[in-house]
Amino acid sequence: MLRNSLNDALKEAMRNKDKQAISTLRLILAALKDRDIAARGEGSDPIGEEAVLEMLQKMIRQRRDSIEMYEKAGRTELAEREQSEIEVIEKFLPKQMSAEEVEKIVEDLISELGADSIKDMGKVMGALKSKYAGTMDFGKASGVVKAKLV
Repeated sequence: MLRNSLNDALKEAMRNKDKQAISTLRLILAALKDRDIAARGEGSDPIGEEAVLEMLQKMIRQRRDSIEMYEKAGRTELAEREQSEIEVIEKFLPKQMSAEEVEKIVEDLISELGADSIKDMGKVMGALKSKYAGTMDFGKASGVVKAKLV
């Protein structure tokens, strides 16, 4: 289970005195705990594996955006720190699909669902998220879907 892997990795990082990994794993576990608390407030169980994978992907996207801003501002040390956080987070994600694989899947799904306009984008993205959580970057996939449906 992903939660156990995260906790085990934190313990290992602490034994190895890997400050970057400790910091990143604590951020992940804190975000996970926040989501669990929010879910409990809504009367549901702690978030599942799929939601954890989505959360990790979102964290990576946020860091990539930060890297872009830091590089534009000439803050390479901060960009490098964000990149090292991405590397720690990626260890817990399944292998990501290539752009070609995403495009092929999107094309197949659009024809399978009979989507023919931008109004169907939500339906296509919902199907992608339910089938490919954790293995697909949905930020990039939404651009592909939009391009195919216009």
